[in-house]
Amino acid sequence: MSLEVLAVDDSRTMRDMLNLALSSAGFTAHLAEDGVHGLEVLEDIEPDVIITDINMPRMDGFGFIDAVRSEEKWSRIPILVLTTESADELKAKARAAGATGWIVKPFDPAKLVKALQMVAG
Repeated sequence: MSLEVLAVDDSRTMRDMLNLALSSAGFTAHLAEDGVHGLEVLEDIEPDVIITDINMPRMDGFGFIDAVRSEEKWSRIPILVLTTESADELKAKARAAGATGWIVKPFDPAKLVKALQMVAG
């Protein structure tokens, strides 16, 4: 299964790690550094799955999820939240905003790939 994935994270190191994990699995990775940039990148691609961090400058993960979900053409794209946060209230807030799943950093590349394949189904 070859997926197109948009990964949004303000950490260059994390983007590099995601790019490596995704390309090693044969996925096409599109990278963005925050929610605003993520929305710009989304205009030009049709990803199968979106991965987003929560804590980012300009537009955080919640704002990004809201913006993605408010557009009809993107409303069905699964969104996985990848973050150091693991608090239940944040997970609930992300789910309410429209996130599909939650992965805590540091991530296991094999588990990430499996989660992406599951939600892209």
